[in-house]
Amino acid sequence: MSKSVYNYSGFQDLADVLNGYMKNIENPNEILLVGAKEFVDDLLKLPKPISRIRKSGYVHLIDSFAYKEKKKEIEVGWGKYYGPMVEHGTRKMSENPHVYPLWDKNKEKYYKKMLTKLGLKTW
Repeated sequence: MSKSVYNYSGFQDLADVLNGYMKNIENPNEILLVGAKEFVDDLLKLPKPISRIRKSGYVHLIDSFAYKEKKKEIEVGWGKYYGPMVEHGTRKMSENPHVYPLWDKNKEKYYKKMLTKLGLKTW
């Protein structure tokens, strides 16, 4: 067979491009942190419903949003144990969702930030 049959320059070009991206993401959590930080910043900007608790040292549920990095993942959530109960409701309380609607509304923005950090074009 002729040498031209085994010409893989297109695949080599693709491999070179992918290797370039891999250099940018030695730690994938760095890319996820970009999106998590942006998401938490938007969560902290949510309007705070009036609370009846007035004691000193009280932190409103909205002010408790944070992210933390674990070994292979990034978690975004509440700093208060009852955050999921407010979000999803309980058998005695109706749901008051704020995390999921904000994510659904702005997820493309977070994806674009992560892709930009990765060095990919966003269109």
